[in-house]
Amino acid sequence: MKVPPETSPEATTGATSLIELTDDSLDVARVLEYVTDPTCGAEVLFVGTTRRWTTDTRTGDPEVSGKPRETSHLVYEAYREMAISQMTQLAETAIERWPVRRVAILHRVGRVDPTEPSVAVAVSCPHRGEAFEAAQWLIDTLKHDAPIWKQEHYVQSGPEWIHPDAGSCRCADAPPQEHAPLGSAVGDRKTG
Repeated sequence: MKVPPETSPEATTGATSLIELTDDSLDVARVLEYVTDPTCGAEVLFVGTTRRWTTDTRTGDPEVSGKPRETSHLVYEAYREMAISQMTQLAETAIERWPVRRVAILHRVGRVDPTEPSVAVAVSCPHRGEAFEAAQWLIDTLKHDAPIWKQEHYVQSGPEWIHPDAGSCRCADAPPQEHAPLGSAVGDRKTG
């Protein structure tokens, strides 16, 4: 089921957002085109793709820890209504915290093969620093908070659900303002 794009203008900023949770392939060129804005000098696009090889980080088993595992594919599942709601709230929060003119958050559900995009997050801002900050906050918070779950299917050992804190998530190590929960005032870093 493809959820139709939701475009919601912010009355005070004129900013808009594109939010999608879809079974279909992500068109990253369309995402970048959506966020392009003539009043902005920076568009940042993050695309998360399925890796073919993942370093095994399981501890306690010296036979496998640190060795590569081959991924045949990923499967994403989501609590769709809540995920769309949280993705929309993320976009609104980014627009409040940074001078974002356009934001796009798209995520796949279902099977995603190696090298295929799973997620795309893009923003446009007047300057690159704020665009990078907003995009990084969006992808980090999306991965951590949205009810979207990833199951990796390994060639060697079969399927395994992956916790949102796995991989590059460093939320526990970051100061509170770096990963403020949705709806909190902590980390309000709007610069424009």
